Amino acid sequence: MKTSVFPLFFLLIVLCFSNLNSTTAANKNNLPASGTISIYSSSQLFDLTNKWAEQFSQSNPGQSVKVIKVEDSGIADLISKGENICFVSNEIPFSGEQASIFQIVVGREIFVPVISSKNPFLAEIYQKGISREALARSLETHGKMQWGTLLKNGQQAPVRYFILNDEFTKEGVEGYIKADHASMDWIKCEDRDKLISSIQNDPYAIGFCRMTDILQPNTVNFEDNIQLLPIDKNGNGKMDYMENIYANFEDFSRGVWIGKYPKSLTSNIFCVAKTQPSDEIEVAFLQWVLTSGQEFLPVKGYSDLVSSERQSQMNKLIPANIYRESPKETNSVAKLILLLLILAVALSFTLDLIIRRYRNRKREQANIITRQPAAFDEKNVSIPKGLYFDKTHTWAFMEKDGTVKVGIDDFLQHVTGPITSIGMKNPGVRIKKGDQLCILIQKGKHLIIHSPVSGTVKAHNDALSTNSSVINSSPYSEGWVYIIEPSNWLREIELLSMADKYKTWLSGEFTRLKDFLAFTMQAGSPKYAQITLQDGGILKDHVLADLNPEIWEDFQTQFINNVR
Repeated sequence: MKTSVFPLFFLLIVLCFSNLNSTTAANKNNLPASGTISIYSSSQLFDLTNKWAEQFSQSNPGQSVKVIKVEDSGIADLISKGENICFVSNEIPFSGEQASIFQIVVGREIFVPVISSKNPFLAEIYQKGISREALARSLETHGKMQWGTLLKNGQQAPVRYFILNDEFTKEGVEGYIKADHASMDWIKCEDRDKLISSIQNDPYAIGFCRMTDILQPNTVNFEDNIQLLPIDKNGNGKMDYMENIYANFEDFSRGVWIGKYPKSLTSNIFCVAKTQPSDEIEVAFLQWVLTSGQEFLPVKGYSDLVSSERQSQMNKLIPANIYRESPKETNSVAKLILLLLILAVALSFTLDLIIRRYRNRKREQANIITRQPAAFDEKNVSIPKGLYFDKTHTWAFMEKDGTVKVGIDDFLQHVTGPITSIGMKNPGVRIKKGDQLCILIQKGKHLIIHSPVSGTVKAHNDALSTNSSVINSSPYSEGWVYIIEPSNWLREIELLSMADKYKTWLSGEFTRLKDFLAFTMQAGSPKYAQITLQDGGILKDHVLADLNPEIWEDFQTQFINNVR
C-alpha cells in the first residue's frame, strides 16, 4: 500500500509547490511598495507612539504611519466602530460583544520604591520586606516615622520620603498606598537626577519613581548605591521565596510579568483593535514594536517586555492573514486534479492508519493506561534506609572502600519527569558541599543540582551518558551519579539526614512545592490547569515535565536554591 502511495504523494508535492509558487508570486505582487496606515493613541502615549511611527517609517522606506491623538473617554467607542488599531494605557473595560476585541501588551510602566544601598538595615530590609500597610502608615506620620517602627527592631532612625514630582508617578503610588498625596509626608523632586541624588546621599531615605528612572543609561544596571525596596506582598513580615524578585533587573522584570509584584504599581501599554489586524503594514508595524521598537520604551520612561513575553505577544499576530486575497485561479481542471490527488492520498493514509491501529489495539490500550496522569504524594516517594539524604534532594552512601556514592533522590525525579541527558563532571575534579553536582536536562530545560558532600570525583556513571532514564527508574542503585573520595565526611554527615528524619522533612517539601506551583505559575488559570488533578489539587506526577523553561528557571531559583 505504501508503494502505491509514494507516486501519488510525489505528484501531489510537485503540484502543491507549483501552486504555492504562483500564489506567493501573486501575493508579492499585491504587497504595496508604499502605503500609509492611521493609528490612534491615548494622550498619555502620544509621544511614545509618534516615536514608534517615526522610527518604523525610517526603517521601512515607503511605509508611513500617521498617529491620531484621542481622549481616553472615547477610546472604547472608537474601537467598537472601526478597524484601526489604538495604543492605550491600562485595559479598556469593554463589555458585551466588545469583549472579543483584539488586544496585546506592547510595554509597561512600573513604579517602584527604592532605597540607598548604604542603608544600615539593608540586610534586615531584604529579609523582612516592607508591606503596603506599613508604607501607608509611615507616609501619614509627617516626619515621625522611624525605621525601627517599620522593621519592628526598635532602632531610632528617621524615615524620609522622596517622590518624583510627576503626575503619573504620584497617581501610581497613590493607587498602591490607597491614600491622597495631600496627606502624605514626602519631599517632591522636580527631576529624576534630583531624586536619585537624594536617595544616594541619604541612607535612611525611601524614594518613589519609575523603574526606568533608576537604571543607568542604555543598561539594565541600577544606578550606584540604589536598590529596590522589597515589598512584603502578603504582609506576613518576611520575604517568602515566591516574593524574592528584587536582586536585579532581570529577576524583577520577570517577577512583574508573572504577577509577583503588586499590580497596582504597574500599568500595561496595550494595542487594541476591533478585530485582529490583517493589513500587512499594520501587522508589520506591530511586529516591529514588539522587537526593535522595544528599545524606545525606556527613553520615554516605560519598561520593555522580557523576551518570553515578547514572543507570547508575537504569537497572537501569527494567525493574521498578512496578504491580500490573490486573484481567482482560472485553471479549474488543475484544481480538480489536485483535489482528487489530495483525496486519494488522504484515503490511502487513512486505510493504512486503520490497519495499524487494529493490529496494535491491545498494545495501544496498555499504553493509554500507562499514560494516565498519576498522583504524586508522599506515598509515591521511595526513601530507602541506610542512605544519608541532603536538603539539595541528593543522597550519599559510603562504600566499604571509603568512597562515597552520590545521586539524586526519588522526590526530584518525580517532579522533573523523564531526564533526557545529564551534565556530569570528569574524574579528578574537586567539589565542595553545595557546589554544582550535575545538571539534569530535559529537552533543553535544565536544573543545577548541588552536592551533598565535599571531595574528589573518582568516577561518574557512564550508563547515564547512554541511558539517562536510569536516573528516573532507579535513582538509588543503577542511577547513581558519582563515586567521590570524601574530604570532610565525618563533619558533613552531621548535616545530612537518615530515612525517617528525611521523610518528615519531605512532607514540608510537598507543601513548598504546592505553594510554588500555586503562586509562581498561577495554577488557577486555564494555562496551567494540567499541573493538578481534578480531585482537589493533588499534584500530578512529573509536574514540571511539560512546562516551559521559564518555570524551570523559577523552580531552580525559588525552590532548589532556596534551601541551600
